Amino acid sequence: MPDANDRSPRQLETVARSCDVIEALEELDGAGVTELANYLDLSKSSAYSYLATLREKRLVVKTDQTYRLSLEFLYLGKTVRHRHVLFGHGKEQVEALADETGEYVHLMCEQHGLERNIHKVAGENAVGDTYHTAKERKTDYLHFTATGKAVLAYLPESRVEEIIDEHGLVRKTENTITDREALFEELRSVRAQGYAVNDEEEIKGIRAVGAPIRSDDGTVLGAISVSGPTSRINGDRYHETLPMNVMERANITEASINLSSASRSL
Repeated sequence: MPDANDRSPRQLETVARSCDVIEALEELDGAGVTELANYLDLSKSSAYSYLATLREKRLVVKTDQTYRLSLEFLYLGKTVRHRHVLFGHGKEQVEALADETGEYVHLMCEQHGLERNIHKVAGENAVGDTYHTAKERKTDYLHFTATGKAVLAYLPESRVEEIIDEHGLVRKTENTITDREALFEELRSVRAQGYAVNDEEEIKGIRAVGAPIRSDDGTVLGAISVSGPTSRINGDRYHETLPMNVMERANITEASINLSSASRSL
């Protein structure tokens, strides 16, 4: 639940509270005035006023006595995704890689120190549809995914320190890196070999290989990865074939982005 005490002095309280209401409706999958007021520690009159305003702006709909987020968020989300440089230049590569490997392929970027999935495609042998569908709607930590580590490896070290300080190094499995120095050592390896791995660090029995996508000035924009069961992602496929596949698709994506950027300066 959002805490009003965490507000910075420069925040507008009404805007911040409106965002809290939107987040609460998402978390609660809809709510009545009383339930929302109790959840956010608001008066019923204040909760009603926020809901009425958001409804007037078509961001909230009301069915009987329950308020829910409207489909405006669906259209806004699609607009944001389609305008994102990684989606525009990486969508085709993600789909090709899914066809090529038969596994789940992920395209992501870092925002606010967390992983945000932009596009996911399931190959013909991919497993975990329910998990991946749910994960696509949520942010995640960077330190235990192949894409996350591929991005962290190319962020300034000071930024990585800030992310660790803010979000910590949460353990998901016995293989998750939870030591700061061990993570930095891993990131040095990622830079040396050009790709990152997730060796059952997020989910037992699942491995992933990811590679960064960078702009022409070296800024990391995001990453692409392939994930699947350890029974299929092992041996030469884990250590050689998939890393080459992923790095190739990452390179094509960043080449497309950089060529597009260069063409605008001609």
